[in-house]
Order: sequence, then structure tokens, then C-alpha cells
Amino acid sequence: MKRILSAITSMLLTLSLTACGSAGGSDVPPAEPDTEPPVEEGGEQNVLVAYFSWSGNTEEMAAYIAEQTGGDLLEIQPATPYPTDYDACGEVALAERDSNARPAIANLPATLDAYDVIFIGYPIWWHTAPMIVGTFLESYDLEGKAVYPFTQSASMDEEQFGNSMDFVRQSAGGAAVHDGLFARPADTQAIDEYLAASGLAG
Repeated sequence: MKRILSAITSMLLTLSLTACGSAGGSDVPPAEPDTEPPVEEGGEQNVLVAYFSWSGNTEEMAAYIAEQTGGDLLEIQPATPYPTDYDACGEVALAERDSNARPAIANLPATLDAYDVIFIGYPIWWHTAPMIVGTFLESYDLEGKAVYPFTQSASMDEEQFGNSMDFVRQSAGGAAVHDGLFARPADTQAIDEYLAASGLAG
């Protein structure tokens, strides 16, 4: 008799525990799924503002762009300085263009690996970019870099600007060369609008 009662008691206890487990489970709401997608962490882009300037106009633009983007400023200095006389400088520039020369740079950095974005500034010389810009761009592996040209000239001729853009694209092999900025140095509104449209304003 005791064995029968013990067996019945054990069975009732088991059924009771099972029922409690089921009831407890039904009271716990299922975990709610995340309603927002995970946020990807993105690092800030490192910007270099490299430029060649003879008269100081491109230097003015470069300094402003570096200030607005927080980029590092680099003046491209020729190993053999160009003549300070306008006509004499023009003769040298024309000879370099006609021979597709690559003038040496005195302060060429060993690498640009630290930078994701490279602004390249220059004046329009003989309907295109100065050949020293080709020297600079062709000195590096620019694969994966974003290049943003900026330039100005006395005539502000759009065709000459287009020629300079073609030259930059040919010289910056592997880089993503974006539409350039063609504006007068004092036109900070145009510069600001270009930087904002490019997502590079500080």
C-alpha cells in the first residue's frame, strides 16, 4: 500500500512541476527584435590639400579648403623654381607642356598612405594643368584614393578647365577623380558649396 501511495505521490509531483513550467513559460513575453539596424562605425577621412601655386592665387584657395576641411596643407615646390618674370615663366611652362615633361619636385613626400582624400590644386597654364601636377600624381599608387581637383585662371575658360581635368584623370591612375572645382580664389561661396556637395565640409 505504501508503495502505491508513494508512486501516486511521485506522479502527482511530476505533473505539478510540469504544469508550473508550462505556465511560467507562457507568462514570459518573447524577446522583441531590434527595431533599428546596427550602426556602422565609420572613421573620419584624412584629407590632404596639395597644391602648386606660382602667383599665390591657388595658394589662397588651398589654404581656405584646408581650413574648411581640416586637411593637411602641402605646397608642391619645384626642384628648379620657375622664373618670377611672367613671360619667362610662360616660356618654360609652354616648353614643358609641349614635351609632356615631368618637372622634379623638391619636397615630394615619400608616401600618401595616410590620406583617404586628396585635393590637388593648380593654376591653368597653357590651357591645361602645369606638368608638375603630373609629376606629383604619378609618383604614388593612388588606388582607392578620392581625388578632388581645384583650379582657377585669369580667363576662367571652361574648355581649358576640362583639359586640365583630363590631364589629372590620366595622371591619377587608380584613383577616383571627382568633378573638380573651377572658381576664383575669392569666391568662398562657390568653394563652400563645392565642399558641401562633396560631403567634405568641416
